[in-house]
Amino acid sequence: MTALRLYNTLTRTKEGFVPLDPTNVRMYVCGPTVYDFAHIGNARPAIVFDVLFRLLRHTYGENHVTYVRNITDVDDKINARAADEGITIRELTEKTYRIYNEDIAALGCLPPTKTPRATEHVQQMIAMIQTLIANGNAYEAQGHVLFDVSSKADYGKLARRSLDDMIAGARVDVAPYKKGAMDFVLWKPSDENTPGWESPWGRGRPGWHIECSAMAGEYLGETFDIHGGGIDLVFPHHENEIAQSEAAHHNHPLAKVWMHNGFLNVEGEKMSKSLGNFVTIHQLLDDWGGTGWSGEAIRFNMLRSHYRQPMDWTLDGLEESHQTLRHFFVGLEGVRETTVPNEVLEPLNDDLNIPKAIAALHQLKKENRNSELLASFRLLGFSGDSTRITRKISVTVGFNLEVGATVSFDSDNIPEAVRESIDKKVAARNEARKAKNFAESDRIRDELLAQGIVLKDGPNGTTWEIKR
Repeated sequence: MTALRLYNTLTRTKEGFVPLDPTNVRMYVCGPTVYDFAHIGNARPAIVFDVLFRLLRHTYGENHVTYVRNITDVDDKINARAADEGITIRELTEKTYRIYNEDIAALGCLPPTKTPRATEHVQQMIAMIQTLIANGNAYEAQGHVLFDVSSKADYGKLARRSLDDMIAGARVDVAPYKKGAMDFVLWKPSDENTPGWESPWGRGRPGWHIECSAMAGEYLGETFDIHGGGIDLVFPHHENEIAQSEAAHHNHPLAKVWMHNGFLNVEGEKMSKSLGNFVTIHQLLDDWGGTGWSGEAIRFNMLRSHYRQPMDWTLDGLEESHQTLRHFFVGLEGVRETTVPNEVLEPLNDDLNIPKAIAALHQLKKENRNSELLASFRLLGFSGDSTRITRKISVTVGFNLEVGATVSFDSDNIPEAVRESIDKKVAARNEARKAKNFAESDRIRDELLAQGIVLKDGPNGTTWEIKR
């Protein structure tokens, strides 16, 4: 079987993966900033690196992999949201992190080994900043401490961009106390209404980049195996992590392998609240397109595209994933899993080529190799239980149910009372059509459509279906 190979953003090549210590393979992935519901783009790295976590555990042993995913719980967006809601920072971050955990667990993600909070590691950040100042890589100015980019000759090596290109393409914070345009904040002052900690530079709070460097160093050491995150983090976040961590740690590399998942669009467009296509994980699980989708269908839909490629998140794609999983899982009831076959492991070991692994799953299904199929699905984070691949439909119904009641149900097991209610409305519409009362016929049709029921008139009569 082929050994694991991973695409390294730093070298722009696929490399054979050799851990620094096979008894403790170490991975860090940038986690959520907990001020609001996580959107579907946030779900992509959570799912992708969960699969990698599972594959590393499968290869090296469950007790020989350390996976750290941080929690950013000090941030200006958090401060603003807490002020808007009239609650404390801690109340907001506790609530949103609890929801994040519930949503990610519903997608089949294992808990990381460690989930450090930024606010509980401020002293480590202060110590790292002091080291950077002592090494000549950072300076204090008007209550701020900034990293001196000119002190790091290879700054820009991850993004593969020159300093001039980065200045031209970045939203540079122009401040009179900065020595260089690209110098970034390690520490900034806090007023009496902003969360802050005492430091040698006065009361303040850390910059975003130093948080990850300090927490990664605390739990994984100066150099670890894999650092992951979304492609949007390559610059400036990961570039700045590399600069400050190497400068503080005798120029030792922060991570051997840098991995990044691609962008995610929704229905062909960049996700944006202004476009009305901003989709949260919570919405998908509860009601998106008139349907509450199973976490496993969402996970499967995410994994059908190679993790490094951009993907388009669509309602049709999610429907297809739902149906495909139902087909896969039928017949797995009572099956005892055996081993994951090489046909599945080979593509997984080739830079997580999950779409190719899914093609192998189809062949296993065709050949009735159900024990290996179940083992493969379990490795990818799926239950193999067809009863969990359900959708929840909310439809407003009347007639023999309470008028105007909203009823949620599994779309594959529609309650008889709901069927009878819809059938009566369809019959009433047909009677109106026979009487040439087309105004009433159209009214009933539009009423059903507003309730999520689509009517189809054909040579054999009228049928209906739930609108997806």
